[in-house]
Amino acid sequence: MTRIGVISDTHSFLDPLLTPILSKCDELWHAGDIGSRHVLTELEKLNKPIRAVYGNIDGQDIRIDTPKHLIWHVEKRKILMTHIGGYPGHYTAELKQMLLKEKPDIYVCGHSHILKVIYDKQLELLHINPGACGREGFQKVRTMIQFVIDGEAIRDMAIVEL
Repeated sequence: MTRIGVISDTHSFLDPLLTPILSKCDELWHAGDIGSRHVLTELEKLNKPIRAVYGNIDGQDIRIDTPKHLIWHVEKRKILMTHIGGYPGHYTAELKQMLLKEKPDIYVCGHSHILKVIYDKQLELLHINPGACGREGFQKVRTMIQFVIDGEAIRDMAIVEL
């Protein structure tokens, strides 16, 4: 059983309210627009595995340490994460090709600042966008997502509002 904490669009601000929430997770995923190396440094202090991709606002200091796309496995599930890629029925051309080739079970992105969890029946994958947990942007509520991967099961999904 692996407890996952998914955040995105911090835009250089890591809310202290996240610390007790993320400290209970086994892995931390950041879907881009990190904003500053300081955010990654603060996440590293939690001593958890961190998976992160860079976003469109991220400079070279972030891009040196994070890829544009990331593909890995957690238990029996394959994950693909990028910052900009769209959502079911509205994927970017580049992402659609990656999804068809890689066939992930879970696709994670950020960018829109809009929290979405959608099952894509056509591609048989779960799309997750945790919304934005930074202060920059149009969102009225800052959000993140927690869930569990237990073998093949994806369960206990929860939205956290800050």
